[in-house]
Amino acid sequence: MILSIFYIMLNTAYCSDKYQYTMGKSFYDCGMKDQMAVFNLFYRTAPEHNNWAVVSGVDEVIEMIGNLGNMEPEFFEKFLPGEEYAEFRGYLSSMKFTGNVYAMKEGEIAFPSQPVIIVEAPLIEAQVLETPMLCIMNHQMAVATKASRVCRATKKPVSEFGSRRAHGPWAATYGAKAAIIAGCGSTSNILTDVMFSYPSSGTMAHSYITSFGCTVEGEHRAFKAYIQTHRGEGLILLIDTYDTLKCGIRNAIRAFREEGIGDDYAPGYGIRLDSGDLAYLSNECRRILDQEGFTKCRIFATNSLDEYLITDLEIQGAKIDAYGVGDAIATSKAAPCFGNVYKLVQIDGQAVLKRSEDKIKLINPGFQQTYRIIKEGPEKGQVHKADVTCLRGDRLSAAIESGKTFTITDEYDRYKSKTFNEGEYSFYPLQVPVILNGERCAPVRSLQEKKAYHQSVLNRFSPSERRLINPHYYKVDISDDLYNKKMEIINRLVKEINEFNHD
Repeated sequence: MILSIFYIMLNTAYCSDKYQYTMGKSFYDCGMKDQMAVFNLFYRTAPEHNNWAVVSGVDEVIEMIGNLGNMEPEFFEKFLPGEEYAEFRGYLSSMKFTGNVYAMKEGEIAFPSQPVIIVEAPLIEAQVLETPMLCIMNHQMAVATKASRVCRATKKPVSEFGSRRAHGPWAATYGAKAAIIAGCGSTSNILTDVMFSYPSSGTMAHSYITSFGCTVEGEHRAFKAYIQTHRGEGLILLIDTYDTLKCGIRNAIRAFREEGIGDDYAPGYGIRLDSGDLAYLSNECRRILDQEGFTKCRIFATNSLDEYLITDLEIQGAKIDAYGVGDAIATSKAAPCFGNVYKLVQIDGQAVLKRSEDKIKLINPGFQQTYRIIKEGPEKGQVHKADVTCLRGDRLSAAIESGKTFTITDEYDRYKSKTFNEGEYSFYPLQVPVILNGERCAPVRSLQEKKAYHQSVLNRFSPSERRLINPHYYKVDISDDLYNKKMEIINRLVKEINEFNHD
């Protein structure tokens, strides 16, 4: 029984809302289950006035989709009881995903309204993916986007160590993965290490120091014991347990010297500051260390840091060599709820949309493809210049793929336009096949490869687009055919609504 429950908990395909299955019952009974549907997963507004968001979670989505149809009918009886559901339960127990999925690569930069994931599949198969897919993508994209902000606040290494603040073990493990993709140099999470072959890092807590006796001499013994038991590894000593400058730094130097650790120690060594005025303390520690001949001793800083505090420390000239960030990244503390949504955009070949009194909730209809347009210059190399989302196979899509001259027009200001001339640009599609006919086709990439990909994409945006405060907004548009299709549907709906007579 315990093993059975454990297996259910691992099957993320069923971390779902019941209404996915009540809708599914209607599709099944009404003969609609096999209608071909297209759903888009996208977000409307980036958190914290970001220009964009970082994609993470696609591999977990692929794994989740592969787990559909792996449960016995008895599992479904727990939440769909009764004889009237018996036939439907039998169908669900063997309902494998047979459709196609197109997605942005992990590490990609996505802008509002662009499809991050596109699902093309029989209606019931596509519908039941909504909740587990959003659960995965909203969590990981929140963490990755925040981690990217923190890492862009400094050129120095940033370590993620927020597992103790994360919203559960699953969130800690995959959040660390997302943070690494977005730029963090290391994580403290050992499950992430094991699962993704990305080495974890960590040294000591204050309890380690106090366990040697709550005395200044006890701090010295703790440092010596740590060096003796970890010789050959990187050695970072936590020096603020009692008093950073009066005893902590002095005991660290004393222990380093007694154990023969100095600037020639190949694995590297350092101290960590976890409280107080980090700008002042780091400068004082640097002065003392240099004075004592420990010029290569690195200074690490922690203590509820985020991109704003790190930026401020950099402005103040803090002598900090690396930062550790916990809850700000692990929980995306300032904006913990990411806004991905999952909307039907086409059914049986017909484009559909959701219209709302809230303008921001109006979506782009139809089966789409986004292109990133690149220009190459002699000084800056390849630079991303614009993204444009088209209906698949529309006139603009055909022009881009054949390298012809084309013009894109601002959706909200039709007087603004930009022309790209033949031979003066290149492009790549943002959404690529990851599942075809129910089978994974995406190559397996390591965490290191995903991180490197993100950095390569980020480097092709201008510094003004990468800045944290008031970023310059990158050009993101839709094709004229997509715009016209959207307006055609809206105008028809408005006409029907105005003429509707409920009597």
